[in-house]
Amino acid sequence: MPWKNGYTISDEATLPDAEVRWPEGKSCCVRVVVDLGFATSAEGLSIKDLTTSDAVFAMGEGLDLLTALLARHAIHATFAIPAMLAALYPARIQALQAMGHEIAANGLRQEDVSKLTADEERRRLDATTKMLSDITGQRPAGWFGMPRVSDSFAVGSISEATIDLLIDAGYSYFGNGLADDIPHYWVTDFSSRRALLALPHYYHCNDQYFIMYPRKGSGLENPDVLLRNWRWEFDAQYARGRHFEMTIHPESSGWGHRLNGMDRFLQYVRAKPGVWTATSSECAEHWIRTFPAASSLRLTPSVWQDHAGSMS
Repeated sequence: MPWKNGYTISDEATLPDAEVRWPEGKSCCVRVVVDLGFATSAEGLSIKDLTTSDAVFAMGEGLDLLTALLARHAIHATFAIPAMLAALYPARIQALQAMGHEIAANGLRQEDVSKLTADEERRRLDATTKMLSDITGQRPAGWFGMPRVSDSFAVGSISEATIDLLIDAGYSYFGNGLADDIPHYWVTDFSSRRALLALPHYYHCNDQYFIMYPRKGSGLENPDVLLRNWRWEFDAQYARGRHFEMTIHPESSGWGHRLNGMDRFLQYVRAKPGVWTATSSECAEHWIRTFPAASSLRLTPSVWQDHAGSMS
């Protein structure tokens, strides 16, 4: 189910700028998410996906160059990883963790869970959690539902059961929510206020859609558009004291000239006073502690009303 169709049953009123608070009086939270998903179909990762030139480069030189760049800027990123990929590259994943990066779940195979029954989705969620926990020695705090290259929607997909299953499984956050530009609670039941924290994701700050777009047809490079989006979005969020997230892929941004552009952008970000660069779990921990759902969730009845014969 694409998120834009029924992703929530109630409306949470966002926090105004003046109420947003970051640790130690910081001015803005910046998160870097690295998507290590190579799935090209709704079924998720296949042998073919893992043997493409993009995947081989991403898990080799591309990842090496990207992590070196992040280290130069003292940035710990969140790596969203399908469990099956982690099982194939356990030493690689453990090395990322040793560098201080966060390892988060990106599904079992980065499959489209909207095509699964709730029982099957639960089984795969539990398997994903166990596999990543066994490999890293630490239970993942966050779950991502990143889009695949062939998706019709640039925001990924979930099922009607996903958020409730994540709550039941003890996850702290869902990593790529669309409903706000700051962390927000994804409400699954209005009356009981049952909710899971969701962290913002902006597909216009995702390199998958700007480095080589469209994939079919001209395949022209557009890294300058992506850099402009990053710069303008960061400036806007920094001025308001809110939150900025960028999603990158080693196969897209791991090439030399593109890394140079990202290097300049990260220099610009790091030069701004009061920027807090956090992993997703650090951001989530701060938000849950500072704005717990029990006392800060502001709910109003849904603005959406179903009518007989509507297309909802």
